[in-house]
Amino acid sequence: MPYKDIQHFMRYLDEKNQLKRIKAEVSPILEITEIADRVVKKRGPALLFENVKGSPYPLLINTFGSYKRMSMAIGASKLDDIGKDIQDLIDFSNYRTMLDKVKSIPRLARLLTVFPVKVKKAPCQEVIEEPDLSKLPILKCWPDDGGRFITLPLVFTKDPETGQQNIGMYRLQVYDKNTTGMHWHLHKDGREIYDKYKKLGGKMPVTVVIGCDPATIYASTAPLPKMIDEIMFAGYLRRMPVPIVKSVTNDIYIPANSEFVLEGYVDTEELRMEGPFGDHTGYYSEKDMYPVFHITKMTRKEKPVFMATIVGRPPMEDCFMGKATERLFLPLLKMIAPEIVDINFPLEGVFHNCVIVSIHKKYPAHAKKVLNTLWGSGQMMYTKLIIVVDEEVNPHDISAVAWKVFNNIDAKRDLIISEGPLDALDHSSPLHLIGNRLGIDATKKWASEGYEREWPDDIVMSDKIKEKVDKRWKEYGI
Repeated sequence: MPYKDIQHFMRYLDEKNQLKRIKAEVSPILEITEIADRVVKKRGPALLFENVKGSPYPLLINTFGSYKRMSMAIGASKLDDIGKDIQDLIDFSNYRTMLDKVKSIPRLARLLTVFPVKVKKAPCQEVIEEPDLSKLPILKCWPDDGGRFITLPLVFTKDPETGQQNIGMYRLQVYDKNTTGMHWHLHKDGREIYDKYKKLGGKMPVTVVIGCDPATIYASTAPLPKMIDEIMFAGYLRRMPVPIVKSVTNDIYIPANSEFVLEGYVDTEELRMEGPFGDHTGYYSEKDMYPVFHITKMTRKEKPVFMATIVGRPPMEDCFMGKATERLFLPLLKMIAPEIVDINFPLEGVFHNCVIVSIHKKYPAHAKKVLNTLWGSGQMMYTKLIIVVDEEVNPHDISAVAWKVFNNIDAKRDLIISEGPLDALDHSSPLHLIGNRLGIDATKKWASEGYEREWPDDIVMSDKIKEKVDKRWKEYGI
């Protein structure tokens, strides 16, 4: 089902008993975080706080905080369904014969939905006013945070060289009623566009959306190649084009059904201290100098809903958005490394600190080839620990993976240390942005890899006895 906006999705969640409305007055300073943290840890519902102290606007949180709601958000019964759609789309064997091509027409017709539709009138511009962030229910999430943070913003920028728009999700620390920090890490696309403007000098136009349809919110977090527009990807997920409208003051197009829109600019010569912030690693990220976002105009719906999320010790709501990325982008990863069978980003690894991958091993040192391939693939360069297992091992079965790692490795032979880039939020390496990553080859070793002994077989009961016990199970009275 394509959702027109986040309120449409919110009503659907309500119908499916996936939304809890809270009428009691709550504070955006720490209290909402503690409530939401308890709920997400128990895989509880989305929460709509209807009475946030100091603000006339309701606040929606934990919107995507379960596998079920994350699947619903991108129009699937389960996350793997979208991955299967993408795999079928890019599998050239589906287009070999004329009959194959005819059967593929419905699949290819879906690509027509990727192109956004420009509109002149939009719900997000029903009210146009001077910015005053103090009226919004912006959270202070954790005790040692540097202030209040907008935690679920879609930051729209435009490349000054190509004219292509980009959407990223970067936290915004509130400094006063019309300025915030702009948390652009060194490796992010937003930072690359900012650097281009910096060479040109002057002001960089930026438009920030808070709350829109769930597919576009997810698309803003997805690790897409630079040539793929996030709005187009959202249209593919929605199976319906995203209506977009030009910002009032910037030449930047945004989803027409957004809740709040903050328009303004970043002065490329100005930096200000930002942070600390209780981050998705479960630790506070350190304060540092970042660009400043100046808001010159705010537009909104007449009756908008403010969206927020909290991050911290996993599992948190963002973990389930990360899981969507894992399942949706597996087919693309297989294009780069077809030997990959499956992959798992454990929630405790907060997206990129741990990856478990199963492979169809074909030649000596194959696992090492996969390790280096993954470290060379986009944001996977951040991955501090990669574990490679044989294809019969389910990477989502942590117990089975641990069994193989604990018993199959020789430390000198199977531990691979690679120096390379690390995420800006990593606190463990001696140097900022660079450190050492560990690969573990937990696959069965062959004679061609220097293993001269006989590798033992796994202990497995015979199928005949399993079938016998299955048939007699009720008879045992267990």
